Amino acid sequence: MLLRHRPEAAGLTLDANGWVPVADLLAALSIARADLDVVVAGNDKARFAIAAGTDGVERIRANQGHSRRVDIDLGLPPAEPPALLFHGTPRENLPSIMKDGLRPRSRHHVHLSPDVPTALIVGRRRSADVAILQVEAAAMTTEGHVFHRSDNGVWLTAAVPAGFIRERSA
Repeated sequence: MLLRHRPEAAGLTLDANGWVPVADLLAALSIARADLDVVVAGNDKARFAIAAGTDGVERIRANQGHSRRVDIDLGLPPAEPPALLFHGTPRENLPSIMKDGLRPRSRHHVHLSPDVPTALIVGRRRSADVAILQVEAAAMTTEGHVFHRSDNGVWLTAAVPAGFIRERSA
């Protein structure tokens, strides 16, 4: 929550690229570095990155998924996506997605998976009845849409128009 949505709740300030000094996060959470390392290493989605800045200070950030209330630029360069990407969503969302496309809603980007199994895992976080959407990413790129690839393999784009989406059987 602190690194993606509400850093101010713990008195943290993310830099323009979403980084905060590891020491500041440890102090805010009153935890030991070993505990943080367990969380980072054990996160099944590889959600966090730790890196030393040019000043030698170790920093941490969430790889993606920041809500719009956190104004950051992940500094990810545009990337050429594979021909197809995938998105898992509760089946009840299908009518509006097929009409209006995929929108980031409260996030900065739409998150897309590189394969069907990952999309299923993501979709099942919200519902057991999941629809898998196939996104024609290469066709989108041809039409000028820009993609970025997060450090943990999640593909990001501003939106996916309905014309580039097909339902796929899981």
